[in-house]
Amino acid sequence: MTKKTFSERLQAGQILVSDGATGTNLQKRGLPQGVTAEQWVLENPDQIERLYRDFIQAGSNIILTCTFGGSPVRLEHAGLPGKTTEVNHRAAELARKAVQGTDVLIAGSIGPSGQMLKPLGLLEVDDAVASFAAQAKALEEGGVDFLVIETQFDINEATAAIQGAQSVSSLPIVCSFSYDRGTRTMMGVKPAQMVKAIAPLGVIALGVNCGRSLEENLAVLQDLKQNTDLPIWFKPNAGMPELDEDNHPVYSVNPHEMGANVPQWIEAGARIIGGCCGNSPEHIQAIAEAVKAYQDK
Repeated sequence: MTKKTFSERLQAGQILVSDGATGTNLQKRGLPQGVTAEQWVLENPDQIERLYRDFIQAGSNIILTCTFGGSPVRLEHAGLPGKTTEVNHRAAELARKAVQGTDVLIAGSIGPSGQMLKPLGLLEVDDAVASFAAQAKALEEGGVDFLVIETQFDINEATAAIQGAQSVSSLPIVCSFSYDRGTRTMMGVKPAQMVKAIAPLGVIALGVNCGRSLEENLAVLQDLKQNTDLPIWFKPNAGMPELDEDNHPVYSVNPHEMGANVPQWIEAGARIIGGCCGNSPEHIQAIAEAVKAYQDK
């Protein structure tokens, strides 16, 4: 099967469905607290592949590799030093197995470094660029279709991640920020500021993922649309979590509610829609059904 590329699908005007949460779903499936999802890529790969397949069955056109924390800087702090190539190759391999025989695309997930860049923190900019470059190189070698630099909050770090990826890879790049202060990131970045800084760097799409309430994420989406003609990637949380008696996060927005919001997200400019924390395969199924209904009407 010859798959249309991510760029071709965007150019054709398709509304694409991404996947849901990785961490919160793996925790429901037994990932212990304090153990990173990247450890399970190596130690429990069957669960990683199963989650990929569950999202595909739910209707995802795109799945993200289980590599959010797969940069050298992040892996070192997770007790996996020197494992960048192995983790990213393995995660991509599991994704390739899951999508075999389908037209589902694989996005290589690249999350923040987990550290602040100088002068606010201790991480040198050049070291950050090199770390992101190493991960992007491993993901491209692993066979992903494009890269998603996600859950960003600092323009300088997002720029370092894009520069690092572009130094070793020609894959298309999506850059998505997390507005976990409502309509600003934790560093105070507004959507318009993000567009002004990131759009000129040659990314294929801009986006918002994670964040807080659906209402606030919608406001960010609308602001992004007012400031860019680039396609918009949109993966909101299923609301804000509360802890249950076992100290596990429980998210308030159910699959039906996620699906019911899809038409206004599309009308506000979202071109790729999925879910971040708290979004199960059932949430993604509701989103996929709503996207299909919208396109069929």
